[in-house]
Amino acid sequence: MLKLGSLRKKLRFRPSPPQVLTFGFIFLILTGAQLLSRPVAYVEGIQVSFIDALFTSASAVCVTGLTVLNTGTHFSAFGQITIIVLAQIGGLGFMTMATLFALLFKKKISFRERLVLQESINYASTEGIVRMIRKVLLYALVIELSGAVLLSSYFMLEMPTGQALYFGVFHSISFFNNSGFDLFSQFPDRPGSLIHYVEDPFVNIVSMLLIFFGGIGFIVISELVTYPKNRRLSLHSKVVLSVTGILTVIGAIVIFALEFSNPGTLQPLSAGGKVLGATFQSITARSAGLSTIDPMMLREVTQFFLILLMFIGAGPGSTGGGIRVTTFAILIGAMVAMIRGRGDVVLFRYRIAKQQIHQAIMFTMIAFAIICTASMLLSITESGPFLAILFEATSAYCTVGMSSGLSGHLSDTGKIIMSLLMFVGRLGPVTLAFALNRRSRKELYRYPEGNITIG
Repeated sequence: MLKLGSLRKKLRFRPSPPQVLTFGFIFLILTGAQLLSRPVAYVEGIQVSFIDALFTSASAVCVTGLTVLNTGTHFSAFGQITIIVLAQIGGLGFMTMATLFALLFKKKISFRERLVLQESINYASTEGIVRMIRKVLLYALVIELSGAVLLSSYFMLEMPTGQALYFGVFHSISFFNNSGFDLFSQFPDRPGSLIHYVEDPFVNIVSMLLIFFGGIGFIVISELVTYPKNRRLSLHSKVVLSVTGILTVIGAIVIFALEFSNPGTLQPLSAGGKVLGATFQSITARSAGLSTIDPMMLREVTQFFLILLMFIGAGPGSTGGGIRVTTFAILIGAMVAMIRGRGDVVLFRYRIAKQQIHQAIMFTMIAFAIICTASMLLSITESGPFLAILFEATSAYCTVGMSSGLSGHLSDTGKIIMSLLMFVGRLGPVTLAFALNRRSRKELYRYPEGNITIG
């Protein structure tokens, strides 16, 4: 009996938090693909393969926004609503949405579920995690509702009320979750994305604010809400806000300078339009993937600069991707410390732990290796300039959604590679590695220290 009991314990599978997140995202993507592969999801006369439905579902769940089909013209209302619901669940996290239903039905959140929640939003500990999830849901509701009201009221000036309300809600959810899906291609006389509104201050500012709040993370939003009361920000929030601001300003200046004389982008615009266009691309390139100027018309040097911004990405625990602005800040801090001959990396008068420096290096190298490998594979399966392939691969892994035009012409193999890139980028390679790896064993010995000549 004792042996039988121990065998049952071994056979009983209890997934770890990373495994729960991995299987959950896979389940969501496959469920979305099943829904989007049904005829009701498309307008009459459109036939779609399961690979196309899978790609679209992965792009929505991973809040990327890359498409092989036109969201506004190829999908029916059912298909569009399915996409935006998947983006909402993917942006907030399926465990956050599951917690919402648990709270509504007054179900107790177990300690194991708290561990998964902690993993899903990159929270420091399980203490107060349910309270934080309540804040996440509240902030998301308030921000998205505010965005929907502002956009809908503005769209009513140029379209019927029902359509304006639908557009306002859809795009507010899309922008806040940094998913990059849009419906403006429904107008045959307009280009896609927000190109029609390139010189419109209202749409630009509202969109940028939604993208900004979605990209800084809910921990930072929570501290900004309570800041007028306690006048205190954590080191995390200071780093996220400062690096986000610096990257936005530098990005806007560089894009403005590089594209100022480009007749396909900024040159035809007014002075204010040039500033708005450059600033919007700087903000959207790190997370959202929307565009007010055509990415395919950008100069190659600008496209490469956008690749760097996409690689850096948004804040931890946000709806954006990339290696994260905090990782970038630690790497820059480590470089400055080494140049100055200092032993510690210091940010805002706080010393950064060695383990976090090692993690930042690891995250960056893994992301670099994955993007390079995927770009090489796509160079074999697809035809096109390598810069366009690198741009698309970086956009997919960093869940940005900006496109160089390659996504619409991908082979089935290319679509699978890009879907995997989006999945790994949204989940995080380290989380995926922990999900696939068995329990780590503690080493009982250490090797002798060795020296290697560097530089």
